[in-house]
Amino acid sequence: MATTRSILTRDAILNAAERLFAEHGHDNTSMRQITRAAQVNLSAVNYHFGSKDALIKAVFQRRLDALNDERLRILDALEAKAGGQPLKPSSIVEAYFGPLVRHACSAGAERRAFIPLQSNTMSDPNGAISALFATERSVVAHRFTRALLTSLPSVPEAEIVWRFHFMLGATAYALMGVESSSRAMNLPDDTNIDAQALLDRLMAFLLGGLRAPLPLGSLSGAQTS
Repeated sequence: MATTRSILTRDAILNAAERLFAEHGHDNTSMRQITRAAQVNLSAVNYHFGSKDALIKAVFQRRLDALNDERLRILDALEAKAGGQPLKPSSIVEAYFGPLVRHACSAGAERRAFIPLQSNTMSDPNGAISALFATERSVVAHRFTRALLTSLPSVPEAEIVWRFHFMLGATAYALMGVESSSRAMNLPDDTNIDAQALLDRLMAFLLGGLRAPLPLGSLSGAQTS
């Protein structure tokens, strides 16, 4: 069983690595930089993570776990309240993308760490981090696509999957744009960005795509709200 000191040391390493990855990218960050920032020696990093690759995975995993836990808590609460009835598509979409927007627009370290998660998956589609994202996303996204299929029974499953994929891409680019805009305006790291305003705009766009006419050859007549 891990001691309190061991847990604190592990968290210090994760926090330092996350901050440096956000500033320099994980490929351009050395283990020496991480140990110096965390005020630990290399043996502590090796003890807790074994390798730099494992540390990189742990940093990204921690963010993904927090995000996906929040998404599933919201979906569980919505489904419990619905009492077995299908959810509104708009509620499902907001439950998935709302936590991501709020995390990405938060002040300070969370935003600095979160936006690089998006950019890494976009710029390195075949890398280990993208593979981690794909694995984690497939489990949680499956739960949400099933909810959308129940909500939109006349939309083919393949079409739901494609539209969910398009929504993921649109959201990733939107959040990368938020970071670019904050840098262009020289906003300090502890500045909150208006997450609700961004989410409202994004939801209008995503739901517009979800409501788009089905391609020729697909079943029609889906209802969304």
